Amino acid sequence: MRKLSVLTSVVALATAGMASANEGLQEIINDPANWGIQTGDYKNQRYSKLDKINKDNVKDLQVAWTFSTGVLRGHEGSPLVVGDMMYVHTPFPNTVYALDLTQEGKIKWKYEPKQNPDVIPVMCCDTVNRGVAYADGKIFLHQADTTVVALNADTGAVEWSVQNGDPSKGETNTATVLPVKDKVIVGISGGEFGVRGHVTAYDIESGEQVWRAYSMGPDEDILVDPENTTHLGEPVGENSGTNTWEGDQWMIGGGTTWGWYSYDPEADLVYYGTGNPSTWNPAQRPGDNRWSMTIMARDPDDGMAKWFYQMTPHDEWDYDGVNEMILTEQQMDGEERQLLTHFDRNGLGYTLDRISGELLVAEKFDPAVNWTTGVDMDENSDQYGRPQVVADYSTEQNGEDVNSTGICPAALGSKDQQPAAYSPDTELFYVPTNHVCMDYEPFRVSYTAGQPYVGATLAMYPAPDSHGGMGNFIAWDNVKGEIKWSLPEQFSVWSGALATAGNVVFYGTLEGYLKAVDATTGDELYKFKTPSGIIGNVMTYEHDGKQYVGILSGIGGWAGIGLAAGLTNPNDGLGAVGGYAALSDYTALGGQLTVFALPN
Repeated sequence: MRKLSVLTSVVALATAGMASANEGLQEIINDPANWGIQTGDYKNQRYSKLDKINKDNVKDLQVAWTFSTGVLRGHEGSPLVVGDMMYVHTPFPNTVYALDLTQEGKIKWKYEPKQNPDVIPVMCCDTVNRGVAYADGKIFLHQADTTVVALNADTGAVEWSVQNGDPSKGETNTATVLPVKDKVIVGISGGEFGVRGHVTAYDIESGEQVWRAYSMGPDEDILVDPENTTHLGEPVGENSGTNTWEGDQWMIGGGTTWGWYSYDPEADLVYYGTGNPSTWNPAQRPGDNRWSMTIMARDPDDGMAKWFYQMTPHDEWDYDGVNEMILTEQQMDGEERQLLTHFDRNGLGYTLDRISGELLVAEKFDPAVNWTTGVDMDENSDQYGRPQVVADYSTEQNGEDVNSTGICPAALGSKDQQPAAYSPDTELFYVPTNHVCMDYEPFRVSYTAGQPYVGATLAMYPAPDSHGGMGNFIAWDNVKGEIKWSLPEQFSVWSGALATAGNVVFYGTLEGYLKAVDATTGDELYKFKTPSGIIGNVMTYEHDGKQYVGILSGIGGWAGIGLAAGLTNPNDGLGAVGGYAALSDYTALGGQLTVFALPN
């Protein structure tokens, strides 16, 4: 009897620990003094309730302190702040620093993984990493070589590690991870190497794999119920992950999962998007190529899919669907709806009901978009939910070895992974965008594991007949599907935005400016040039009663790959080197955290 009581107590403690993992992180998120998750909160709103820095005094911001990361490549993501500690990450080799904010940012511990540098040439579009995650007293890092590591948040000691992929086959990682309840949700990169994308859940305490859901393949691989998993309200049916592929092409089908993840605790669903199908030559993969380019809603406990929505069937332009899903509660047609808003690479801003997957809005968030006339919204049409492709810009219809010119947007999309923000005060979304077009020439390519499997040559340039620059920072109404205001930028806005209760929105530029604008009007209120171009995401926190704003600078990413990797051939970097060549006139390599505050 005594043994049973002890066992019962142990099980109860273990169960309480698992339950508190999510609850503990939620408590941290709920305290605006922290920045406890890369996306600001589970809804990916990137909104802070802090308002000591506001639209009236933001003009007085000053640099409070700085920190050099010691790495010179593209710095995406942001630091985390949990209580008195800040956790800072770097690009490859993915060093993690724990800084004690009570001792002027003294380094409490440093974790520097020993990774094989052979992983660097396998990484698409720079050696970036989008940051660490925190939960249950652990810091979670997904390294470039796909090793997932759980570090003791107090000491930096490795508590567990697991291999999520195989770099020799082209599987790498650039993304953060998402702790949900007793699991940590992890994706994979490598669509340009014929990787078959997947999302995996690991046990937070032990690192044991709980489930894995592939993007395409047999029903048991993609974790669907053919009758109860829906697409646009209809059951997906049997073999939905294979029957729009020719033969076994799905086995090297792409659909990688290197973007952002969100979670709705009430619906108990995780949301994310899948990337481009492999190869970039559409003639080699006839069919809709499901479920690449798809928004997915899954149960975090077992990975089972509730609904899908494929945005770009049979992609012909590399319009990955991995960008963030932002969750809101808003009025539509007089009814309170639980919404999901997504700004896709393809240039369309989507609003869906996040419970049912119903498509509500699909409109262009950059007027330059020309590859489609729009999405068919007639539920009685056989084209319902599909973008209507303009023949002149169809790389498939134009054919292999034909250079299709003037396609807008370019492959890096009207927005790539750089996350938007949402303010519940204005009910507007603040979106960093690319205003870039391309020429695209597909060619036949054969698959070899671990070798590039691209099959297209690209050239990129600013959208014609516009303001001459390559970016805009916009405010978007997701209910009406329209731009409220737009700020032109010389280069793409590759920084994640931050909205605050002070009616201020922050973002960074590729030249290196941190900018603050009025959330209502878009009027510029402040700017400061940091040492290197900004592709990081703005964050804010409070310590000892004082509000701070932090940003990583360090030029790189897809837009800055020419500078980051020293490339000069205009077609290198999948066409970005030529398009962004002028960046070298404005910035240079760096790796620095800059923290701002109001003067005392």
